[in-house]
Amino acid sequence: MTTDNTIPEFQLRGKRFAPLTWPEMTPAQQQMTQSVLGGKRGSMQGPYNVLLRSPALGQLAQQFGVHTRFESSLPLMLNELAILMIARFWSSQFVWWAHRKMALDAGLDESLIQAIALGQTPAPLSEPLVSVHAFCHELIQTRQVSDATYAALLTQVGEQGVVDLMAAMSYYTLVSMCLNVDQYPLPEGVLPELLPLAVT
Repeated sequence: MTTDNTIPEFQLRGKRFAPLTWPEMTPAQQQMTQSVLGGKRGSMQGPYNVLLRSPALGQLAQQFGVHTRFESSLPLMLNELAILMIARFWSSQFVWWAHRKMALDAGLDESLIQAIALGQTPAPLSEPLVSVHAFCHELIQTRQVSDATYAALLTQVGEQGVVDLMAAMSYYTLVSMCLNVDQYPLPEGVLPELLPLAVT
């Protein structure tokens, strides 16, 4: 966090929540901005223009996000699988755009990513992908998880992994809700990839 009067460099975007400038921010909002920019995330993109409206919550959210993204016990590939499934459930175009390449770089197959985008059952997966996908799908669709699904995931990632997976799903649900309510724009020139899914 800076201790002088230097204004940090950042750019906020939003639609319903008008982007704030540094002089428009309260001291608490300025402190939150400095914390985010000075942390592992290092960017105010995404939900943080919305979360600035409740800076104490925003501080907690960015700490939560740092853990789920950078400090999780889960391998990055599994984390990104969960994030894409949440982005698809909420039709969060920005989260999908931001994490699609990360998922590919982490080792997820293009065919799996396409299946998620289309709301289709993916081709047979190997462990631990199959257990993570089954857990996320079941929890998203039914709001419950069967004993068999839980046991399969537990065998693959352990108790901490189960909790870290739920944390990633929870954090990116918050992010997706913020972005959808704000009608947060994609970067210029980027087209939405997620098409509406049939309501079941």
